[in-house]
Amino acid sequence: MSADTRSPEILVVDDDRELAETLRDFLVGEGYTVGLANSAASAIDFYEHNPHLALALLDLVMPQSNGMAVMEELHRRNADLPVVIMTGFGTIETAVEAIKRGAEDYITKPFDRDAVRKKIGRLMEVYRLRRRVAKLEADLKSGDPFEDLIYVSNSMQKIVERARTVAATDAAVLLVGETGTGKERLARAIHRASQRGGGEFLAVNCGALPRELIESELFGVRRGAYTGAYADAPGVFMAANKGTVFLDEIGEMPREAQVKLLRVLQEKEVRAVGSVQSARVDTRVIAATNRSLAALRSELLREDLYFRLATVVIEVPPLRARREDVLVLSQWFAARLSEKYGRHVTVSRGALECLLNHPFPGNVRELENLLESVCALSTDDPQTISEKDVRQMVAQSPTLPREDVPLALDEMERMAIERAVRLCHGNRTRAAALLGISRDTLYRKIREFKGNGDSL
Repeated sequence: MSADTRSPEILVVDDDRELAETLRDFLVGEGYTVGLANSAASAIDFYEHNPHLALALLDLVMPQSNGMAVMEELHRRNADLPVVIMTGFGTIETAVEAIKRGAEDYITKPFDRDAVRKKIGRLMEVYRLRRRVAKLEADLKSGDPFEDLIYVSNSMQKIVERARTVAATDAAVLLVGETGTGKERLARAIHRASQRGGGEFLAVNCGALPRELIESELFGVRRGAYTGAYADAPGVFMAANKGTVFLDEIGEMPREAQVKLLRVLQEKEVRAVGSVQSARVDTRVIAATNRSLAALRSELLREDLYFRLATVVIEVPPLRARREDVLVLSQWFAARLSEKYGRHVTVSRGALECLLNHPFPGNVRELENLLESVCALSTDDPQTISEKDVRQMVAQSPTLPREDVPLALDEMERMAIERAVRLCHGNRTRAAALLGISRDTLYRKIREFKGNGDSL
């Protein structure tokens, strides 16, 4: 068997070499990479050469320095490094004191293998979740603007490819899709990927603004134009000059405001309410609606405005039409909830089965809110969202009639893994991060599917 060349994940510090080596061998058998140190000095030296450790296991009592002092030295170098104290039964009170001073947990000697397995597994999973979230956030800030969109489905891949293409132009875009499908998130990605990405992105919900205020909100107002207009205000289009304006629920815009919006699109100029002069403006418009294109064109918008807005139409599919995305989104939201609530959150297999067969009338937003509702009503640490939790929340949600047959989780997992690997061009480490699972879990799943005759 070839030597493991991965960087150590866990450091075991104990002056009892035989015990330390036994613990190391056990953890290696669990799939971790482990380093050993037999004194405080060697532990600090080991960390200096391996600053990306995920976890340190420290013996509480050592001849020259105790685990508490080593923990404090390590935390001076990396305040976020999780530390587990190893202690005999006679010093448990001291171990509890160590937790108050920054240790994550403690394990007792002689070791209970099941307890060690569970505690280390929980801490390592939290570490990997944090790394994955940090990587995705870093990709968002410095890399592909579309990395913020979590999907593996073919239908969403086509949507993103179309959005990526139109982002390079200055064309108006009309996003069509049900409430909660992520239209604003897609609009922001288009903005960031465009030449206007360094400018303002301002979103306006046309259905939420009072009819009498929508014109002044969009186009600006001059002082004294009406009661309450005590000062000049530039309006959204002027504030987003050289940037992008996102007009959500465009079908709710009053007809009188539509005339002025058409002028912005045609002439590239705005006239504030109460002003007799127009001002030049250079703003891209991305609009969105949850209405049908037919209703938008025939009932809700002026026809000439419709054609201006619908230069490029992108229809975002509902979540029930891309079931494999339920899996990756559930894992993604679980990782986010782990960060938000400061405890390890996972979704059980039964819960995933239940989620796969829910019609999600509220789409991605409903999925996110459902999982957060379960977390908000629990203090378990770690917390596993169960099938019962999901069913209780689903019972409170509106339902849609189902016309398809119930879905098998194994088949959805296979499809999701296959598409994630393809999306990541064969890079299985990136595919695992996208799917919200560890690399080891991804390889195990692939072996299982191949054992069943599937090709991946």
